Amino acid sequence: MTSTSDMPYPTTPDGRYFVVRGRLWRCTNPALPEDERALLTRRLMAARRAVGKALRDRDADALKLARAEVDATKIALGERGPVWWDDGTPDYNRRLAKNTPYADWHAHLIDGE
Repeated sequence: MTSTSDMPYPTTPDGRYFVVRGRLWRCTNPALPEDERALLTRRLMAARRAVGKALRDRDADALKLARAEVDATKIALGERGPVWWDDGTPDYNRRLAKNTPYADWHAHLIDGE
């Protein structure tokens, strides 16, 4: 996805997270050049396919490698690892929105549905 407006899930007003079933997930670093983001996204999809294949094949070694590739690619995309913003705000990745400073914003989303 090229921008937060293209996302099928609600995105926090600051563009840092999208919300799925009440949980915050960090968005891709918007400062990544489009060609780099596209390359990393293809790499991520290939790694996820490799995870699926390793699971189907019950290949523990391949699964470990594939999961490491998923993690490394998500870090490169800015979805894991060090945050891509520089204002000192903590990372709330994978936390329930209701337990973060985004609680009121998220509550308004739910009330509006």
